Amino acid sequence: MTEQKNDITTIADIRLLVDRFYTSVRENGQIGPIFDAVIRDQWPQHLEKMYRFWETVLLDNHTYFGSPFPPHAKLPVTQQHFDTWLGIWRQTIDACFQGSKADEAKWRAGKMAAMFVSKIDYYRNSGKTPLI
Repeated sequence: MTEQKNDITTIADIRLLVDRFYTSVRENGQIGPIFDAVIRDQWPQHLEKMYRFWETVLLDNHTYFGSPFPPHAKLPVTQQHFDTWLGIWRQTIDACFQGSKADEAKWRAGKMAAMFVSKIDYYRNSGKTPLI
């Protein structure tokens, strides 16, 4: 029998998703050290920013104002890192939610990962500096 899960509809859902996701990220041997090296002791601030980002993206409640790419522009990451990130994101969503917003969250993260990888590769290979 399949467990019925709710969709992502509230800020409480966003907080649950983000908290569980980043718990898994920090435990991951491949990407956890990268996040910890950049965020260091600023995890509460980072999580708050991620709550606002996903609330804006998924719930259309505009609480995030910023540009998500620049903090990632010079990270030592490749497609493999983004694949790991995306896998953890999808697993977290599937463990907690189901529905159209859950599907949208996975779709949007996939598009974002593809865009970030493309931009990071471009800046690495062109010698140009990202606008940050």
